Amino acid sequence: MKKKLYCIISLILICISLCGCHGSKESGSFVLPDSFNETKQYEISFWAKNDTNINQVNIYKKAISDFMELYPNITVNMKLYTDYSRIYNDVITNIATNTTPNVCITYPDHIATYMTGNDTVVALDELMDNEKYGLGGNELRFDSPSKEEIIPEFLNECSINGSYYALPYMRSTEALYINKTYVEKLGYEIPDILTWDLIWQICEDASKKDEDGIYLINSQKVMIPFIYKSTDNMMITMLKQLQADYSDERGSILLFNDDTRNILKEIAIHASKGEFSTFKISSYPANFLNAGQCIFAIDSTAGATWMGSNAPLVDIPEENILDFETVVRPIPQYNTDEIWMMSQGPSLCIFNKEDPDEVLASWLFAQYLLTNEVQIAYAQTEGYVPVTSKAQDSDVYRDYLQRSGEDNKAYYDIKIDASKLLLENTEHTFVTPVFNGSASLRDAAGNLIESVCKAVRKKKNVDDAYVDDLFAETISLYHLDQLGGIGTGKDLGPLPLTSKLLLSGLGITWLMIGIYALISRKKAR
Repeated sequence: MKKKLYCIISLILICISLCGCHGSKESGSFVLPDSFNETKQYEISFWAKNDTNINQVNIYKKAISDFMELYPNITVNMKLYTDYSRIYNDVITNIATNTTPNVCITYPDHIATYMTGNDTVVALDELMDNEKYGLGGNELRFDSPSKEEIIPEFLNECSINGSYYALPYMRSTEALYINKTYVEKLGYEIPDILTWDLIWQICEDASKKDEDGIYLINSQKVMIPFIYKSTDNMMITMLKQLQADYSDERGSILLFNDDTRNILKEIAIHASKGEFSTFKISSYPANFLNAGQCIFAIDSTAGATWMGSNAPLVDIPEENILDFETVVRPIPQYNTDEIWMMSQGPSLCIFNKEDPDEVLASWLFAQYLLTNEVQIAYAQTEGYVPVTSKAQDSDVYRDYLQRSGEDNKAYYDIKIDASKLLLENTEHTFVTPVFNGSASLRDAAGNLIESVCKAVRKKKNVDDAYVDDLFAETISLYHLDQLGGIGTGKDLGPLPLTSKLLLSGLGITWLMIGIYALISRKKAR
């Protein structure tokens, strides 16, 4: 009887352990080979994103060519996308068919979702620290940066659940691009850091028209004083500046609070007066700025080459571009003594494969993209900055920064000013917690602002009742009620199935132990 019971309990515990493993989000099955097998031929896929900038495409192509010269047994095939969301959607689709790329440019929010598939993304800690092939490894055929030479703030953004699942590739932040000519025409001086109050005040003055409906500031029928490209960044950053809740490391959804409510009401006031709009509603901020139909345009520093009268990249006819002076400032702040701005930019993740040698080959290529040659060349195409101190401190990059304004192409002053903005404020940047569903939460944050701007265009009253309904609709639309606790950060929702099975199994085990004890006592009597 005793042996039978032990067997039953053992079987139950085995079942429990199997239940607990089902659906695991760990990515630890990759085993690093002792050495790279140079006798095998590898073909790896690289999914990349470019901003319709042929210079970036050429840099990728050169990097691939140079890398393949160093490692002739590795063939890299590149697939280009024009939008990060399309990369994200394709990866999610391909996870189900086990056809993910080897190396992918993406964001940590997206990686957290990729990790819901077992062993999908490779944890990079062991690879990074490997003496031979890790960062700065002694058997690499290129000059790799050491781990210490990656900017700590950028590397920390790639940590999920205590492990690194990505390498930072490029970094940018958001910048406020200002038509200085118009601001001074309205009688204002531009401080080093603008407040939200000052922005709204100038926008109000810029919205004045004559009796024929022509705007006084630009003598045109169109003027949107303030356009924000990324409304998800706008909401998240405003909450950060207010030290208000958004989410936490446990994945709790804290966005739907009174601070968010007040922000939406404030935005509604200015949107209803035509003082504020968004990219999704109007169009690219640069198009309005360059046509003299916008005074404040907030976009990524990576979009700096599109901003200003002399911008090397434009989307509007040349005859529509007005001549004005452009200046670059940090985004508006609530408290100028403690400024905050979003850290953003692509990272590199590596997907797990059956062949560990193939994963190692993928790691070698991903790491090659951190070399000075690639980092500096790519950073010069837009207002990105290199992610390593090795590149930032190099003579080549320092010379590039010092040549601001020499021409309106490689040394376009607005582009270099945008890069300097991030270099000088790296310690003032922040990122949001990363978890499965954080990408959906980000989309929801932007949707709140977009919805309010659309509502006021339809003459709807954005009051507490409207915001309550908007909160409920947004939670449902983005399935946020399925991610965890909403509101307090304490209610984490229903237990996952595996946890329920585990607890049920433990209960059954203790029940059987109790039955066995009763039977044994009966027999003893």
